[in-house]
Amino acid sequence: MLRILLLSVLGPAALGFPAPPEPQPHGSQCIEQDCFALFRGPANFLAASQACQRLRGHLMTVRSSVAADVISLLLSGDSGNNSRLWIGLKLPPGCGNPGHLGPLRGFQWVTGDNRTSYSRWMRLHQDHKPLCGPLCVAVSADGASAPGEPSWEEQQCAEEADGFLCEFHFSASCRPLVVESGATAASSVSINYSTPFGARGADFQALPVGSSAEMAPFGVELVCEGSPGMAEASWSREVPGAWDCSVENGGCQHTCNRSSGASRCLCPADTTTMANGRSCTAPGEHLCHKLCEHFCDPNADLPEGYSCICETGYKLAADKHRCEDVDDCMQVPSPCPQVCVNKQGGFECQCSPGYDLVDGECVESGDPCSGTNCEYQCQPLGKSNYSCVCAEGFTPNPHAPHRCQMFCNQTSCPADCDPNNPDRCQCPEGYILDGDSMCTDIDECDNGNCPDAFSCRNLPGTYECICGPDSSQVGTDCDSINVNGADSGSGEPPVSTTPGSTSSPTPAGSVHSGLLIGISISSLSLVVAILALLCHLRKKQGAMQAQLEYKCGVPAKEVVLQHMRTQQMPQKL
Repeated sequence: MLRILLLSVLGPAALGFPAPPEPQPHGSQCIEQDCFALFRGPANFLAASQACQRLRGHLMTVRSSVAADVISLLLSGDSGNNSRLWIGLKLPPGCGNPGHLGPLRGFQWVTGDNRTSYSRWMRLHQDHKPLCGPLCVAVSADGASAPGEPSWEEQQCAEEADGFLCEFHFSASCRPLVVESGATAASSVSINYSTPFGARGADFQALPVGSSAEMAPFGVELVCEGSPGMAEASWSREVPGAWDCSVENGGCQHTCNRSSGASRCLCPADTTTMANGRSCTAPGEHLCHKLCEHFCDPNADLPEGYSCICETGYKLAADKHRCEDVDDCMQVPSPCPQVCVNKQGGFECQCSPGYDLVDGECVESGDPCSGTNCEYQCQPLGKSNYSCVCAEGFTPNPHAPHRCQMFCNQTSCPADCDPNNPDRCQCPEGYILDGDSMCTDIDECDNGNCPDAFSCRNLPGTYECICGPDSSQVGTDCDSINVNGADSGSGEPPVSTTPGSTSSPTPAGSVHSGLLIGISISSLSLVVAILALLCHLRKKQGAMQAQLEYKCGVPAKEVVLQHMRTQQMPQKL
């Protein structure tokens, strides 16, 4: 078990037993001076972290999509690509709202910071419940949001994952050895590399300083060595002289010659061979490395045969041998937006009080958009509030305002199609894909979603049920009935004033109740009037006609008639 292998070496050493062997990587990738390795075997977060530290590295940080691609490559070459692997991300003890803590949601890298331009959480926790530590993060291709993009998932740090990923940084690296294609023995040459963190094999993009290379069939072992301050190292060995000319020119600085049967290095006529038998020196070059503080550039055309060169951030002093720091903060314009602090060989940017350094810029500390998790864009509202805005064709999700959802307030609108896969298109809720890339509104009224006593009105993305005068509820409690497409139909209510017409049944209900009383009083008056007509038909005929015209003009009836016209108009159309 890996937990046994990861015990401190002090325990077995104290008992007189040899220290357990370090775990061997199941895959590795090197990009310039950074290397990454995958280790298999059950281990909790602490044991995995200690294993990486003993190999002079730390658990892997995934700050960009480049690092995520490295994980995908490591998993693609490993049989257990659905297993969980620890990375160097941990939530300290305590609780916090993950929705207000930036892309890492309060987690920190094992290096002590939380800088990143990349995150890939398996669950976004839209309920915004507090997330309490300590928690650690493992990556897995199982449940990934997209192919080839392993997702992050928080785990209890004491649980055992299936393995872990380590990251190593080196001062310099060597390129893989090049075998001359035209050499006679080139086809029989094989090279096997070994890295300081235990990775072995023949296929590497770069080899860190301290790596070794075994060349068969020559029986030669080379070591990657680098000079201070140089990012590119070179292959060398303690034994002087050239190795086979078919591999990396035999290590010769100039010409590798094999005419006499054995490989040897040749130097130009105006130079001599150095002690290693592979490098060449010009007159005065033997003083170069002793007199120059940083680097030496041999040059036979100069009076002393060499010139001194300084590292980046330094300049050559007046004596032409020493190097002194360059005050970068004296540059015009200043390399920093506000405050520049000079350092040896570099500088550091800081901000004035009341400002924070964010992505190289100084922003006010009260910036409400700082650390928000808006899916598309954050819009400040004053100095303390903000709102999340969405791209055209999208609107904030009412249940999760920081996320965006498709929206359309017309009968048809373009679909949202994947540019890499035109066959994958999506429509807003309440719409259906019509053709290749257009969304058409679904007419919910064709499905009989409203009761018989109601009129159905189709709206873009939704519908509404309207209580009409022909309803059986007329005169009772029609305005208390709430049938709306927002609950039983499709889509979200449209963002327009059109649905406001649904409020018209409310005053109609009160007119119906008064109408019953008016009809009763009118009927009684009509009976009295008829009796009076029987007795005084001729005498009261003119007065009766005026009374009837007055009653037909009662304002309450005009309101009812207008309401009936309004409700019957859609049915006629």
